[in-house]
Amino acid sequence: MRTVKLMGIVAGALIGATVAFAQNALAPELSTKVDAAVADVMAKTSVPSASVGIVQGGKIVFTKAYGHARLDPPMAATAEMRYAIGSISKQFTAACLLLLQQEGKLSIDDPLSKYFPELTRSKDVTIRNILTHTSGYQDYAPQDYTIPAWTKPTTADKIIHEWATKPLDFEPGTQYQYSNTNFNIAGLIVEKISGEKFWPFLSRRVLQPLGLKNTIDLDTEHSKLEPTGYMRNALGPLRPAIMEAPGWYFADGEMAMPVGDLLTWDISLMNQSLLSPASYAAMETDMPLKNGQTAHYGLGVGVSTRDGRRVVSHGGEVGGFVAQNIVFPDDKIAVAVLTNQEASSAAGSIARAITTLLLPPAATAAGPAAAAARAAAQAKQMLSDLQQGKIDRALLTANCSFYFSDTAVGDFQTSLSPLGAVQSVTQTSTSLRGGMTFRAFDVTFANGTKARLTTYTTGDGKIEQFLLDAAS
Repeated sequence: MRTVKLMGIVAGALIGATVAFAQNALAPELSTKVDAAVADVMAKTSVPSASVGIVQGGKIVFTKAYGHARLDPPMAATAEMRYAIGSISKQFTAACLLLLQQEGKLSIDDPLSKYFPELTRSKDVTIRNILTHTSGYQDYAPQDYTIPAWTKPTTADKIIHEWATKPLDFEPGTQYQYSNTNFNIAGLIVEKISGEKFWPFLSRRVLQPLGLKNTIDLDTEHSKLEPTGYMRNALGPLRPAIMEAPGWYFADGEMAMPVGDLLTWDISLMNQSLLSPASYAAMETDMPLKNGQTAHYGLGVGVSTRDGRRVVSHGGEVGGFVAQNIVFPDDKIAVAVLTNQEASSAAGSIARAITTLLLPPAATAAGPAAAAARAAAQAKQMLSDLQQGKIDRALLTANCSFYFSDTAVGDFQTSLSPLGAVQSVTQTSTSLRGGMTFRAFDVTFANGTKARLTTYTTGDGKIEQFLLDAAS
C-alpha cells in the first residue's frame, strides 16, 4: 500500500474515531485539542492507529482510538482493542517481586546467587540491580526490528543462560544500561519463589485484584490481539511486522491490553491500592549509582521530576507495536498511548503533546554533542548511499545486514530519493544499551522533509541498527 493512500485512510479514520468513556469526561475544549494533537502526529508519522487514554483527578476521563487497527482489509481501531504494551510490562513484574518481599519470601537486596548461582557474578548482583538495570548483564534485545534469532522459539531460561553468563558490561551498581535480560531473570525468580508459572501468578496476584479483565498473555494468547502490528523501511510503505516466536514474550514484555486497563493500573499507582506504601516508595525511588549519580530509574519504572512534579513513566515496544505511559502520581494525572507500528516515535510524541496540554511544562533546551560529528557524518553518507539503492555491508553487523534485505534497500531508495539530497543529520540524544551506543538523529532533506533516525553501534564500530522514520 502506498504511503499517500495510507495517509488518506488515517485522515478518514480520524473523523470517525471511536470513543469510550463513562461518567467522567475530559473538558470539551481539551478533548478538541487532544484530537488535534493526535491528528498532527499521525499525519506526520503515518502510524496506522493510536489508542489514547487520560486519567485526570484520579479517574479515567478519556479513551479514544484513532486510525486503523488493520489496513487490509481496513478495520477501524477502537478503544476496547488490546495492543501490546512491551516493556511497560516490567513494572508489573516488579510488583510481583515486591508482593513476595512483603510476605517475607525474598528481599530485593538478595544476591542472585541465592536463585541462580551459575550466572555471571551472581554473588555481586542483587534483585534490586536487575530491577533497576544496574546489574551489568547485557541486553538480549536492544534492536527496534526483529532479528533472525527472535523468529525461532525459545524460553526465558535459555535466554538468561546465554546472555547472563557472559562477562558483565560494567561493575554492578556503577552504571544504568537498560537490559531486557534483567527482567527475564526477575520473572524466573517469581516462579522459583512462588512455585507457579509467571503468568498465573501475575494474573492471580495483580491483574485480578485490580480488575484488569481484558489483559492477555501475548506469548500464549497472541491470536486475541486484534490490531495488526506494522513496520516501515525508511519512509516506505507500511508492511506487516515480523512477530517474535513463542518464548520471547516473558516478564520483560509479555502483556497486551486495552488502554483502559493500563489506565486502571496507573490509578492503582496513584492510590497505592495493590502494594504497601513501602513497596511503592521502593518502586518509585531513583536508584543511586556508585559514582554519586542516579539511574533515573526505579524498580521497573523511569522516575523523574518535571517542574517540581514527580513523574513515573515507561515506554514499550515489541514486534509491530510501540506504547508510552506517563503518570504524575501526586497530581492524579496519567496519559497512555498505544500504537501499532514498531520503531515509530508516534506514541511518545502523542503522549508528550497531551501531557503538555494537561500540564504545560517549562521550556527545555537540547542540542547535539560535539562528539557526535563523526556518527552524524557516517549516517549522512549511509542515507545518501541508500537513496541510490546502495549500502556498504562491511559497516553492518550480521543482524543489520539481515534487516537490509533487497526489499528494505528498495523501500529506502524509492521513498528517500525523491526528497533530494540529505541536507543535515543532527544528533539529538545518545545512551548506552546492550553493550552498544544508541543514537537518535534529526534528518532534513533538500525538499524540506524531516525524519528521525535511530542507530545502534557496537564496540568495534559496526552498525547494528539503522532505522529511519517520519519526524513527529
